[in-house]
Amino acid sequence: MWPIDCIAHKRDGLVLTDEEIARFIRDYTAGRIADYQAAAWCMAVYLKGMDATETTALTKAMAESGDPVDLSSIPGIKVDKHSTGGIADTTTLIVAPLVAAAGVPVAKMSGRGLGFTGGTIDKLQSIPGFQTELSEDAFLRQMQDMGMAVISQSGEIAPADKLLYALRDATATVESIPLIASSIMSKKIASGADAIVLDVKYGDGAFMKTKERARQLARTMVDIGRLAGRPTRAVLTSMEAPLGTAIGNSLEVDEAVEALSGKGGRRLMEVVEAIGSQMLILGGKVPDEAQGRACIRRLVENGEGLKKFRQFVRAQHGSASWIGKQPLTRAPQMYTAVSAETGYITAVHGRALGELAMRMGAGRARKEDAIDPMVGIRLFKELYDPVRAGEPLFTLYGNSQAPMEELARQAAEQITISDGPAPVQEPVVSEIIM
Repeated sequence: MWPIDCIAHKRDGLVLTDEEIARFIRDYTAGRIADYQAAAWCMAVYLKGMDATETTALTKAMAESGDPVDLSSIPGIKVDKHSTGGIADTTTLIVAPLVAAAGVPVAKMSGRGLGFTGGTIDKLQSIPGFQTELSEDAFLRQMQDMGMAVISQSGEIAPADKLLYALRDATATVESIPLIASSIMSKKIASGADAIVLDVKYGDGAFMKTKERARQLARTMVDIGRLAGRPTRAVLTSMEAPLGTAIGNSLEVDEAVEALSGKGGRRLMEVVEAIGSQMLILGGKVPDEAQGRACIRRLVENGEGLKKFRQFVRAQHGSASWIGKQPLTRAPQMYTAVSAETGYITAVHGRALGELAMRMGAGRARKEDAIDPMVGIRLFKELYDPVRAGEPLFTLYGNSQAPMEELARQAAEQITISDGPAPVQEPVVSEIIM
């Protein structure tokens, strides 16, 4: 009996056919399969796994469950970028204009944040007037005019993914690598890009806690892309500390502008160069990573990346008068904490700082929660930096009711300063998978 036989096949560890998977996703999206049956199927996948062919078939079925975006009218190789999420990760707002300035079209559909990691759409909406929703005609016209657009994901893009994700969240099956990989890649494929670069994060401030699990997820998604005819590469990055120095929506936009102006932090710019160079390779602009990194650095130095960012903001009706002149962030309260010790920063607990910023109003505990775009944390020191007693460690940006001294005490507890010799630095980018 359908769909019981499909559930039983996977429960018993059998390999599902492409047609079984396609029919299951099609029927579930149409409401012909009950949630309790889909939940049983997800648990069977979680326990028994899927091989590369099954995972690719699942990805394709989910991508085809809605209305895929057709970018064929836009000249060039369209390259998309996706991050699995992390603290102070404003990479998209830096790398997209740099890659677009190099002549590789970047058509990106992004999401909102939930929990302690910020969403690109929330960050962009901190810019006065910025529109994240565009008609299909306006979206395509902007891509043809300037080679870059970032909009909120349409409800018609891979609707099966939204249904399955909500179910997985309620049934303890979120961490299944085939289900994670198909969720991410179905949206990327449905979004119409010709090639995809993935930023797969691991560590305390990431969804994947170990490098080994992150590598497994990255390998699975790269294989899906290859089997689906979309060249895909993955960059493995460490989130043992915040990637950038800004945690909060407008603060991260400010950091993106600083980075495009040549003032980006060490960890953040290492990831920007790694991801940007891979996008330029897949976009056919450079032959290797060394030339890709050199191109990214050149576009920062000559101001072309910042010029593209300003053009992008104006194209989506955002105010650009502040860019390069003054910070976007304006909060009712600011509180700067200084170091009580001299030594080296040996730990910065990004997840805890992200959760603190969320409680301040920078993130959502529930989907319906409102975000305060101006609140958050700005760090003055990165992991491994030297620090002297009396030097500023961070500034908190709070609303008018925020207990700033207590929040500063909690934030300071998440930064460890040790004396003695300089610590051995672990690389933020550990591997490129292709």
